[in-house]
Amino acid sequence: MLQEDTGSATAAEGRRAPATGAAETMRRCIVTRESKPVLALLRFVLAPDGAVVPDVQGVLPGRGIWVTADRASLETAVAKGLFARAAGCSVRTDPRLADVVEAQLVRRCLDLIGLSRRGGGAVSGFEKVRAFLAKAQAGLLLAAADGADDGREKIERLARGLPVVAALDRHELGRAFGRDQVVHAAVAPGGIADQLKAAARRLSGFRQSSAERGAG
Repeated sequence: MLQEDTGSATAAEGRRAPATGAAETMRRCIVTRESKPVLALLRFVLAPDGAVVPDVQGVLPGRGIWVTADRASLETAVAKGLFARAAGCSVRTDPRLADVVEAQLVRRCLDLIGLSRRGGGAVSGFEKVRAFLAKAQAGLLLAAADGADDGREKIERLARGLPVVAALDRHELGRAFGRDQVVHAAVAPGGIADQLKAAARRLSGFRQSSAERGAG
């Protein structure tokens, strides 16, 4: 059975991650008015001065306001004043809120990769990834979004059903590993890998909608 909420989540509820095999926590997007899993949404809260603050980690105190995790939905929420309507009061929204959120999502992904790397749970470079997979299980594989197609195909063949995340470009991946650029990487299974998949999913939504808008 699905749990549903219209956006009146407490801070504790915002932090609660769906447990494997348990009912999936749902929240309602203020733009689409559809109830979706929290992993498909972004949480926002109001600061004491009324500013709309993104909460990409879901840990800030206050009532949660939820928006589908793509740039178009967030820009619609800002343009149409939907945060004020959801909060029931006057609010301040940064016109560049979508850019702020995207930058925070990138930072979140890099921080999680760095955390895994410092604990010996992440490696970069095709050969190191292949060796890692030969001796240990991986939680997910990382491929640079701007990597060559043949390189993506090679890493996907190694994946054997593992998720392959391609939300970051080669320079961003490089920053996570202290290098100029990285095209392939692997992260060990566990909580960090799960959080990274969620953050990368949201980031991909932002960047996919930006690319579609540019193509249009």
